[in-house]
Amino acid sequence: MNSVGEACTDLKREYDQCFNRWFAEKFLKGDRSGDPCTESFRKYQHCVQKAIREKDIPIDGVEFMGPSKDKPES
Repeated sequence: MNSVGEACTDLKREYDQCFNRWFAEKFLKGDRSGDPCTESFRKYQHCVQKAIREKDIPIDGVEFMGPSKDKPES
């Protein structure tokens, strides 16, 4: 499946491959330490957010998922 932004499709595939490899080779075998895909996810997320802004897609009230240094306070 392609990404919302055409320029983001390669980044999406890179992240998907990384995640699927980690999930199958580590997570399902009980190794839940670390996430080697954080950097590729952040690159993809940044690209998608830029594409959304450029296409004027309304995202009011939508929270983006993924690792973040700024966690919302509960």
